Amino acid sequence: MDSEKALVLCSGGVDSTTLLAMAVRQFGAANVVTLSISYGQRHSREIEAAKAVAAHYGVQQRFLDLAAIFAESDCSLLAHSTQAVPESSYAQQRSEADGAPVGTYVPFRNGLFLSSAASMALSLGCSAVYYGAHHDDWAGDAYPDCSQAFVDAMGAAIAEGTGGQLQLRAPFVQMTKADIVRTGLELEVPYELTWSCYEGGEAPCGKCATCIDRIAAFRANGTEDPLIMA
Repeated sequence: MDSEKALVLCSGGVDSTTLLAMAVRQFGAANVVTLSISYGQRHSREIEAAKAVAAHYGVQQRFLDLAAIFAESDCSLLAHSTQAVPESSYAQQRSEADGAPVGTYVPFRNGLFLSSAASMALSLGCSAVYYGAHHDDWAGDAYPDCSQAFVDAMGAAIAEGTGGQLQLRAPFVQMTKADIVRTGLELEVPYELTWSCYEGGEAPCGKCATCIDRIAAFRANGTEDPLIMA
């Protein structure tokens, strides 16, 4: 077993939970820490899911509240926003955005998350930060802070800024969500514990872009999303 320690950014969704399963398999639960970040989002369901996932894998979990940084943003994902969450696919939103990021893009959120994670990881004696960005999120610049170029730049900054003590790893950055679900099904990831929907409530809305992508990813693997089936 590799004695290396890793910190996994864990939102409680499909991508980060699959990433957590991979990290636990590689390093062992005792050598993995998750970091779950509140940023003023519309609901607490994803944080609750992140807690359930961390408990399932028996890993340490840390929390951070960065909501104050986004207090001036009107992104539709934020609780104080006046905007409604779009009920359309990312592709449709990109076609209407004229090259701008989609309306659920939180300003440089992932850059902030990774910087915070790097500081915490180094303090905890970790040598790697795991980040679940994937191809479907950055294709067409829907979320520019999920792109390969962004991951490369942040990886270089983290390595340089930590004197080479810490690496950024984003193994899904060239993979589709369907690819990630396929990997997770092989790892027997408890997707019934996860949450992806941009809305709160008892069940996913099935209409926001992340619900649309999630449902399609499971169907591409010949199965149904366990949250939709429930």
